[in-house]
Amino acid sequence: MSIVTVQLGQCGNQIGHEVFNTICSDVRDTHGLCSKKENESYRDACKERFFCEEQSEVPVARAVLVDMEPKVISQTLSMAARSGYWKYDDGSHFCQKQGSGNNWANGYSVHGPRHKEVIMNLVQKEAEKCDRLGGFFTIMSMAGGTGSGLGAFVTQCLRDAFPTSFLLNHVIWPYSTGEVIVQNYNSVLTLSHLYKSADALLVHENDVVHKICAQLMNIKQISFRDINQVIAHQLGSVFQPTYTAEGGLHYSRNPLGDLMETLVPHPEFKMLGLRNIPQMPENSLAYSTFSWPGLIKHLRQMLIANAKMEEGIDWQVQPPRLGSSIPSNHSTNKPLHFNTSIANLVILRGKDMPSVDLGSFRDPSLYTSWLNPEDAFHSWKTLRAFNKYEKSASLVSNSQFLLKPLDNVVGKAWNMFASKAYIHQYTKFGIEEEDFLDSFTALEQVICSYTSL
Repeated sequence: MSIVTVQLGQCGNQIGHEVFNTICSDVRDTHGLCSKKENESYRDACKERFFCEEQSEVPVARAVLVDMEPKVISQTLSMAARSGYWKYDDGSHFCQKQGSGNNWANGYSVHGPRHKEVIMNLVQKEAEKCDRLGGFFTIMSMAGGTGSGLGAFVTQCLRDAFPTSFLLNHVIWPYSTGEVIVQNYNSVLTLSHLYKSADALLVHENDVVHKICAQLMNIKQISFRDINQVIAHQLGSVFQPTYTAEGGLHYSRNPLGDLMETLVPHPEFKMLGLRNIPQMPENSLAYSTFSWPGLIKHLRQMLIANAKMEEGIDWQVQPPRLGSSIPSNHSTNKPLHFNTSIANLVILRGKDMPSVDLGSFRDPSLYTSWLNPEDAFHSWKTLRAFNKYEKSASLVSNSQFLLKPLDNVVGKAWNMFASKAYIHQYTKFGIEEEDFLDSFTALEQVICSYTSL
């Protein structure tokens, strides 16, 4: 089944371009571990998901690009075409001359309704090109105006127009130090609206990815493109073809549906996090060796200690004992935060993969009590390596990983709201104080639900 990607705003378009670049680069690599037939099967499954082919035989991304300013879209179209390996459809983008000024209300209440028809027509045309539509993957930020405001509006339109299709939102969490003064307002409004429309939200935190670039990738002067490439690598590690059943003979045909079935057992819990291991500069790969037991051990500890990368993991955090709800540091008796999961998916790619023991992820103490551990953990696998990594593992988790950042954002936004700070910038575009209160209430419920795990 095919996925239509909807790239929204500057952030969404730049990340979307890197995602297609990563996927196309991975497909072009021929891995000796796999037979010619298996490499061809992998390539065909990938192309069906993300590309269609025109008479030129250059793969065309199944994507719609939307921004209220033309510069980024123009650059994105040009870079893709210059690669010579793939491109965007010349008619699948929409832009205007004026942005949303980092104002969520402007994107949601003004640009959204004004341009709804033309944007949804582009989406409809892209959907009709698919022999089998698997759903939509939107990419957007939370902090700005177009990506967040218009993105929330378009997501709502997608749900209305395609009620039976799967809808996954990829959301970029802003830097905690602040990108724009009203980013917490924009974030609260975005998340509360997406929670109503999307089947799941896959979140990347800018602070975390920045650390990965600095500490794992050894990048001295970190650019947005560096950050976007790390995000694209992680997304590709999830969305490239895998076998979803033991001993599978065919690659999964419905990636979004499989992801939702595996990780979202209840509509109250839609927040998904992503960890990938190993991650390092390409020029270091030739001098590095990895064992599956080591990778799995680190990935499991990253999960339970809520570590976002493999450096700096707190190895003292352990699952609670039977009859105990709060794990503690035995040397100090201080409580340690254990990251309780609802559901986890481990994706393994590379050599010697069939021998990997994933029993440690089936430990019932990792999970909430209301879901059977057999239903809470799944694994997808393929012998085909990904993006030049001989062995790699990814973890997509529905867990408490975002509780602290979410609570911080809601708290900061509420403090501003209580002081009536900048509210007039939203009310002039039709967003009333009641809309803010509804958004706060919705996210407080999300926080409460995840806390109760």
